[in-house]
Amino acid sequence: MTLRQITAGLTLALGLAAQSAAAQPVQRLLDALGVSETVAIMHDEGMDYGAELGADMIPGGAPKSYSSDVDQIYDTARMEDTVRRTFAEEFGDTDPEPLLRFFTSETGARLIDLELSARRAMMEDSVEEAARETFRELEAEEAESFLQTQRFVEINDLVDANVEGALNANFMFFLGLADGGALDMSEDQMLDEVWSNEEETRADTREWVYAYLLMAYTPAGPDALEEYIEISDTPEGQAMNRALFAAFDKMYGDISYALGRAVSRAMTSQEL
Repeated sequence: MTLRQITAGLTLALGLAAQSAAAQPVQRLLDALGVSETVAIMHDEGMDYGAELGADMIPGGAPKSYSSDVDQIYDTARMEDTVRRTFAEEFGDTDPEPLLRFFTSETGARLIDLELSARRAMMEDSVEEAARETFRELEAEEAESFLQTQRFVEINDLVDANVEGALNANFMFFLGLADGGALDMSEDQMLDEVWSNEEETRADTREWVYAYLLMAYTPAGPDALEEYIEISDTPEGQAMNRALFAAFDKMYGDISYALGRAVSRAMTSQEL
């Protein structure tokens, strides 16, 4: 190895070390946001959804090969890696320190814990329905808790962004089915089919978002949620929100396409 090659190697190593050091606060932010725990919950939700999908779509029921595919698709390490990498790319050079200060504070940590607990609880159908009913009542009353939650939802664009993510995931599922040979539709036809369900998707998404947030944040009290609203309305908070949606949309898009391919394989193998 020549001296120039050694120098180049050292420069590369130093550059990678600098990149790694720069990424650390961003990864600490994701730790504070409970990304690992969130992905674990999404894994459990996904395993249930994958089983239901197989039962509904595969004639004669899902074969063992499909169950194995679902296990691989909902690999938590890969899911989390996708979220972390995409978030870091989208977050860019935004300063994470104001966000870190909030989410590592007692109030911020408490809010994240409540989000995780509520998300886990909402996996139970009875809990979800009760939360939806509570939302309907609070909205009808124009209760203060609903109005404050509404501000949080609007500042973070939670309904529109979730609807967009759901529609994109549905499109990716159809694309996976088509690429696997189980669906004969053009991409334009797939888009038409996806958008034909936009109104229904929006109504269900809106209700779920409000039900979930009211369930999560009510125990923290209005002062804590007000702090969350304030940090969300900063440039850093908005950048974090956009990066989180991009990261989870990427994860769900990959999963939905893979599920489409898995269903397609199972359907075509059953035909054989």
